[in-house]
Amino acid sequence: MSKGTLYIVSAPSGAGKSSLISALLETNPTYDMKVSVSHTTRAARPGEVDGQHYHFIEKDNFKALIKENSFLEYAEVFGNFYGTSRIWIEENLERGIDVFLDIDWQGARQIREQMPAAKSIFILPPSNGELERRLNVRGQDSDDVIAKRMSEAKSEMSHYHEYDYVIVNDDFDSALVDLKAVIRAERLKQDKQAAKYSGMLTALLSE
Repeated sequence: MSKGTLYIVSAPSGAGKSSLISALLETNPTYDMKVSVSHTTRAARPGEVDGQHYHFIEKDNFKALIKENSFLEYAEVFGNFYGTSRIWIEENLERGIDVFLDIDWQGARQIREQMPAAKSIFILPPSNGELERRLNVRGQDSDDVIAKRMSEAKSEMSHYHEYDYVIVNDDFDSALVDLKAVIRAERLKQDKQAAKYSGMLTALLSE
């Protein structure tokens, strides 16, 4: 059995990254794929489920996990810690499961340093105007917060060239087709096909 692939997926807020990943998992039942669930020390928000949206833990427990080198990457944001479990990802990859990491460019750099075989995908909006429109349509943030997100978006997007693949989410269905194409191409690489069809290849070459 071949190992799974770790996919790093980054995008500015509002570009549709999470929606594309969700749609990918829902429409590809033949592939073994999971989204990594981060650990955090912040309190759960209304509607959030422990183990589904985040693993909510105490700050002392988080710091203990840091000392044990349990995170591939972690960061402190506004007094709260966020981290990606090394053990969970490695176990799933060994089982042949593709794992998706929804993470920013800084976290992506940390992951690539430790797991250079990971594949990275950057999702871009078609324009700044469309990105701002999507943020407004969501109705989740004030004008000040949206302005801050737009400023952060430009900084985030400036790192697109560090990624293996770039997908422009102008039309959602087309962007989903592009994302599926990346996953399928990675699945068809020689080493993965050789592991998957080792018995067949042996038979073909022995006849």
